[in-house]
Amino acid sequence: MDIKILIAMHKPYWIPSDSVYMPIHVGKKGKQSIGFMGDDTGNNISEKNPNYCELTGLYWAWKNLQADYIGLVHYRRYFTYKDGHNNDDKKKYVLQYSDWLNLLSKYDIIVPLKRKYYIETNYSHYAHAHNKLDLDMTRDIIKELYPEYQDAFDQVMKQTSAHMFNMFVMKKDKFDTYCKWLFSILFKLENRIEISSYNITEARVFGYISELLLDVWINKNNIVYKEVNVTFMEKQNWLKKGTKFLLRKVDYTKN
Repeated sequence: MDIKILIAMHKPYWIPSDSVYMPIHVGKKGKQSIGFMGDDTGNNISEKNPNYCELTGLYWAWKNLQADYIGLVHYRRYFTYKDGHNNDDKKKYVLQYSDWLNLLSKYDIIVPLKRKYYIETNYSHYAHAHNKLDLDMTRDIIKELYPEYQDAFDQVMKQTSAHMFNMFVMKKDKFDTYCKWLFSILFKLENRIEISSYNITEARVFGYISELLLDVWINKNNIVYKEVNVTFMEKQNWLKKGTKFLLRKVDYTKN
C-alpha cells in the first residue's frame, strides 16, 4: 500500500524518518529553499500560500502526487498514539507506516479527534475570531454551486465541535473528490471577498474556512472515518490560549 503523508513546512524542523512522510515546503515560490521539495513545481498555487496556508501543499498533492492514500499533517502537529510528556516522547508516539497500514485497511479516512468548544458553536467561534461575513459568503457559494450540501453546512455551523487543522489521510479517490469540491468553493470565494485590508493573520482566511468545510463534506457523504489523537510538538500555553478565547467571546457579545 502506497501511503504519502505530506508535512507542511515553511522552515527547517524535525521530521519523522519513516518513508510514509513527505515534507513539502509550502509557499515556496520566490523563497529560498529549506532543503525540501517545494509546492511550486508542476500544477500549483504556491503564490497563494499567505491566504491558503497549508492548502497550497494540499493542492500540489492533488494535482501532482500519485499514491493509494494521501494525507496532510503539519511540521508541529502529527497523528500520534497519545500525547507525550516531553519532546522525545512526542516524537516516539508519531504514527509509522505499520500503524497507517493497519488503520487504512479498516477505514478510508483518518481525521483528528474533534476540537470541542462547549460554550460556542462552530459559527460563533469563527465569528468571534474572524470576519463572519466571509463564512456567510461561503454558505452562499455552497448554495449556488452545491445546494445539496447546504443542510450539511448549516448543521456543522450549529455544532460545538469540529475536526480541525486541515489534517487527514484519505483514500486517493475520496481525496480527489474532496479537493475538487473544496477548491471550487474556495476559488469562487476568493473572487467574491475583499481581503486587501486584512492583517497577516486574517489574510489566511481560506485556510481557516477550509477547516470547517471538511466536516461539511464528510457529513453530507456519510463518510465513515476514524478519529486519531493529534500532538502539538511544542509546549503550549493553555492559560494564554484560554484567556484569548474568552476575551474574543466577551468582545463579540459587546458588539
